[in-house]
Amino acid sequence: MSPCEFQTRSAEETEALGRRLGAVAEGGELIGLVGELGAGKTCLVRGLAAGLGADPDLVHSPTFTIHTRYRGRLILEHVDLYRLEGGLDDELSLRDVLYGPGVAAVEWFERLLPVAGDEFLVVSLKYTGRDERIIRCEAHGTRHGRLLAALGHG
Repeated sequence: MSPCEFQTRSAEETEALGRRLGAVAEGGELIGLVGELGAGKTCLVRGLAAGLGADPDLVHSPTFTIHTRYRGRLILEHVDLYRLEGGLDDELSLRDVLYGPGVAAVEWFERLLPVAGDEFLVVSLKYTGRDERIIRCEAHGTRHGRLLAALGHG
């Protein structure tokens, strides 16, 4: 499936895209978020939480805890690998979180690759000025291809 791009012009629009992703998630998704500091990764996760039926106001960047769990229609596992200097050396420590029955959203996903396997969705957020972002979604594997198709791309 070819990648798709979205443009958002506010935090609310970025959250709305995350909400759409959460609404079509079926469980078992691994969503990798890539982008510089301030690109909107946590904002998108807030929307994802809302789409999964979790309280988006509880979502924060788990930078100091690495992992936070939110309960909704499906469990949302929010992982932030920012503090991991050389990447994730011990993927096994997060295996149940990353590959569980809920939805895993991993900020700084590039620090997990290549151990992520072959089923995941990469969401790259690029800040383009004043609250505007280009958000590129690229599915790897059939489950995540269906996720993009459900968003209306594919």
